[in-house]
Amino acid sequence: MSKTHYISNENLNFTTLQNIVNQKLEVKLSEQAKQDILKCRNYLDKKIENIKDPIYGITTGFGALHNISISKDELSQLQTNLVMSHASGTGEEVNSEIIKLMLLFKAHALSFGYSGVQLETVERILDFYNNDIIPIVYQLGSLGASGDLAPLAHLFLPLLGLGEVRYKGEKMDAKEILIKFNWKPIILQSKEGLALLNGTQFMSSHGVYALLKTFKLSKLADIIAAISLEAYDGRIEPFFDQIHQIRAHKGQIETAENFRNMLNGSQIISRKKEHVQDPYSFRCIPQVHGASKDTINYVASVLQTEINSVTDNPTVFPDEDLIISGGNFHGQPLALAFDFLSIAVAELGSISERRVYRLISGNRNLPEFLVSKPGLNSGFMIPQYAAASIVSQNKQLCTPTSVDSIPSSNEQEDHVSMGGNGATKLIKVVDNLERILAIELLNAAQAIEFRKPLKTSEYLQNFISEFRKNVSFMENDQIMYKAIKKAVLFLQKVEI
Repeated sequence: MSKTHYISNENLNFTTLQNIVNQKLEVKLSEQAKQDILKCRNYLDKKIENIKDPIYGITTGFGALHNISISKDELSQLQTNLVMSHASGTGEEVNSEIIKLMLLFKAHALSFGYSGVQLETVERILDFYNNDIIPIVYQLGSLGASGDLAPLAHLFLPLLGLGEVRYKGEKMDAKEILIKFNWKPIILQSKEGLALLNGTQFMSSHGVYALLKTFKLSKLADIIAAISLEAYDGRIEPFFDQIHQIRAHKGQIETAENFRNMLNGSQIISRKKEHVQDPYSFRCIPQVHGASKDTINYVASVLQTEINSVTDNPTVFPDEDLIISGGNFHGQPLALAFDFLSIAVAELGSISERRVYRLISGNRNLPEFLVSKPGLNSGFMIPQYAAASIVSQNKQLCTPTSVDSIPSSNEQEDHVSMGGNGATKLIKVVDNLERILAIELLNAAQAIEFRKPLKTSEYLQNFISEFRKNVSFMENDQIMYKAIKKAVLFLQKVEI
């Protein structure tokens, strides 16, 4: 198998991204991509030599300063000044995995040949990617409107020998890393700073990172809920295919089928039940988990379009002899999608916490708080508190960012998406879901022990057995945060 991925005119998809990330593939430009970049740059150079009318961001200032013309001998300095002045981010550092996606997505977008950049600029971006040189980027500062201006400025300062990077865990000035690799600083040409800073790569990288994690968590939510259903001695009828075919939402049908497959061969699910009906947190799993699946798939389609788009401005069309100033950098498609995904992810956590409560409530022949001597032992009382706290925080985080807007640049940019804030809070919601599911698994694995000698299905038993290699059954009270931490690490590492 090739250890190199070549950026070409073909679209990136999530399978390709998983391969690039998981196999740590080297990324290079294809010959076609190189030709497209060179063609656009050559066209732009000739255009600037011959044109008399101003071109936004190329021979003019930016934003509210668009009416100020810049002389030809200052065009390079204009772009350098842009990158320096826009590096105004603050807050916590963005994690390295997301920053690498930002580098990859920007190189991919520039490779289409509509941005007017130098070939060496794109190749240097990939040099940083391939050598795990991580520019320091901060979480706060993007309005998600003229692209992710502040974070992208931080991302690309190091190309100029400015700003800071992390390399092999060490934080250093960018000029030091250029010396280490014997690279000269990039001298930006006309339009290049704007091409680097206009774009949605901060937002889209957070979105893709969140989605790649959510794909797995959605599957885990089904598995863990199935263990909880067994532990609670739930009924199988709500998962029969007939009921879902007459309300044919794809995610609902898929979820019910997952449960029928996972529970196949279980002694617990097939035994005669004393109760006629289960609470909604069990009975409505197909409808709730399924709705989240459908949302996840919708948001994935939005992000796949976005990462294969040209989102800087102005856009250069050599074949049509056009340079168009538009608004492809506006993050509204992503901002709306991030709010939607946050809600869908939070709901998986909300229904999970309700199942946790049912398991510790002392019903259906389970001991209160899932210990044999409640009173002397508090058992699993407080992990449910923790889950409830996290669920509540997710509700607070799900206040939509996309309905907010604060004008900027002296009202020239008078409607913004706030997608950058939507992106960063989405990561928090997803990480919180992981913690909630870990707590549910901790409870469900404990509770199902009280169903012995009846057995669950082979599939679920194998999953529980893997979990038990990390977290043991609890006879008496233990320090719970350590068990929760182990459960979280298990979910992060388990292959499904």
